[in-house]
Amino acid sequence: MGKADKVLRVLLVEDSVEDAEQVISLLRNAGIAVRPNRVEDAEQLKEALESGSTDIVLLSPRARKLNLVDTAGIVQRSGKDMSLIQLVDSVSQDAVLKAMREGARDIALRTTPDHLQTVVLREFENLSTRRALRRMEAAWRESERRAHSLLGSSRDPIAYVHEGMHVYANKAYLEMFGFEDFDEIEGLAILDLITSGDAEKFRNVLRMQSKGEKPPEKLDVHAKRADGSTFEAIMELSEASIEGEPATQIIFRQQTLGTELAEQLDALKRQDLVTGLYNRQYFMGELDKAIASANSGRIDQAVLYIEIDNYRKVLDQVGVGGADLLLGDVAAMLKELIAPPNDLVARFADHTFTAVLSGRPHEACVQMAEQIRKRFEERIFDVGKRSVSLNASVGVCLLTEKVAGSQMVLEKANEACRTAQTEGGNRIATFDPAAQDKADAAKDREWLDTIKNALAKDGFILFYQPIVSLQGHEGEFYEVLLRMQGPKGEIMPGQFLPIAERFGLLPQIDRWVVEHVLKILQERMKQGRLTTFFIKLTPQAIDDGTLLPWLAQQLKNARVPGDRLVFEMPESKVVTHLKQAKFFQKGLEQLKCGFALEQFGSGLNSFQLLKHVGANYVKLDRTFMADLAKSAENQAKIKELCEQSRAFGRMTVAEFVEDAASMSILFSVGVNFVQGNFLQEPEKVMSYDFG
Repeated sequence: MGKADKVLRVLLVEDSVEDAEQVISLLRNAGIAVRPNRVEDAEQLKEALESGSTDIVLLSPRARKLNLVDTAGIVQRSGKDMSLIQLVDSVSQDAVLKAMREGARDIALRTTPDHLQTVVLREFENLSTRRALRRMEAAWRESERRAHSLLGSSRDPIAYVHEGMHVYANKAYLEMFGFEDFDEIEGLAILDLITSGDAEKFRNVLRMQSKGEKPPEKLDVHAKRADGSTFEAIMELSEASIEGEPATQIIFRQQTLGTELAEQLDALKRQDLVTGLYNRQYFMGELDKAIASANSGRIDQAVLYIEIDNYRKVLDQVGVGGADLLLGDVAAMLKELIAPPNDLVARFADHTFTAVLSGRPHEACVQMAEQIRKRFEERIFDVGKRSVSLNASVGVCLLTEKVAGSQMVLEKANEACRTAQTEGGNRIATFDPAAQDKADAAKDREWLDTIKNALAKDGFILFYQPIVSLQGHEGEFYEVLLRMQGPKGEIMPGQFLPIAERFGLLPQIDRWVVEHVLKILQERMKQGRLTTFFIKLTPQAIDDGTLLPWLAQQLKNARVPGDRLVFEMPESKVVTHLKQAKFFQKGLEQLKCGFALEQFGSGLNSFQLLKHVGANYVKLDRTFMADLAKSAENQAKIKELCEQSRAFGRMTVAEFVEDAASMSILFSVGVNFVQGNFLQEPEKVMSYDFG
């Protein structure tokens, strides 16, 4: 779960609005989407827990009306699953033990942002896991109920055996052996239904299971009915569970065909008729077994995803009639390379083949994939009077304890195959879960080189989105949006700015943007166009003591008035760095530059901030725009924000406007400016007609 994937609903037990706001801002600075609420006493806490959903309760050490024991009691009596975290100013072993004994799941240092963020995120992930587990358990119980219903109505005689004793049998099974009710067979040993001559066969199966080995899939036996009569049967055995307990599922099939014919029919069920390989259904069953063994620690396996490159062009050459012949020849070639008993290969889709390799190191699995690719490259296939050359791309997913299931494995193998094709085909690509961290580090280094190159060679691009006045303000207003030129198009800032931050490159990016905007402003001024640009500064800008003097010099050199620039910063960043933000805003004021607070209204008391920081504009938090035409709550909130902003002498900007209905509402509640794709999507040129 990514940090921004879900909204974290936080309830703070805190007397001070400012202290609560600081905690919320610290969480938001970590990229956590927070919906906060604050209470001071027991009654407020009970009401908050009853009236809404809460994920995490944070108890301040300065809360005077509630201690940890009482808070934990109220949380527990609510009957809801949530995490209670005790905030502390300092930590000791005794403090940790005391907090745990009194009902906290963990403690977090409110004075150490990294610790606070880590603890809250971990508890949120644990909570999400618990909730997901409950959903899975409910779904599992429902699936088991449906399975029992299907078993009961199945014509196949099916029983479940635990430690050699019957724990379930369906109606067909009871009828086959001459019983009227399950009570007659419950607890009966399965050996009692097998003749003495074949009893030893089944005892061997039980011994295998006691050692943790898998039972054979089939067993030929002579079965014995309740009246003593016997019949030849095939026992089909598979591992299963019933009511959470391990069991063996047994299907008795009466032997009406010869053994050889029965085996042939069984083989046909597993076979793809065109190629003679295993079919998709059988492959999926074997893949599940391979993943189960990988989860148990077996790491000498891999899955291959093999796809013929440019198959449509090949089909044009050989025709539909020759396609089956060609696929049959491909299958025969694959069977030469991927052979039992350790390996199996299947036809997964039209021209896609999959394989499970077992009993060889991962390096050898990758070598096998390369051997397959090379064999395609070397082989000439004869189809009728035509000779056809083929290439194939092979995706490899190495199986480790980290793989989560067959769907994940197939997705990763498929993605690897697509990567190979994107890079030109006729190659292999590998996904190794164990090497993911190393790959991420290498990718970071690659991003770092790309960012440095963009700074050195003007590899960034500026996009512009109009900000339109609803109240008749003079001039043109645009927000400047940064992109980076990549080999396949523009790259969004969310992809490269986090890496730039880790490597300390944000100040250089801020300066690159300002320099280029000033050049654009010079051109607009020559054209007689009164244009104001809103520029997003990276949050680290207020800590950059050299930025204001540098900006003053740039404005002087460009001979551009400072009031043509408005610098934006998120409310959460300003709250947590209030002293630096006040200094920075005052410096901008001296340069006549404007200042805007983004994501405004998302805090516990956003207008308290305006008493300290002289923001000219407040850009309303985007969450208030969600389904605005239908949400009376969001409409009321925006109206309230506009009224209070006017009282403070600030102008409001509503971003992310997506429809005409929202425009009408925003105009009626008094919003000053609107911005969004409904008006115009960001473009490289400033083409909006402001009228």
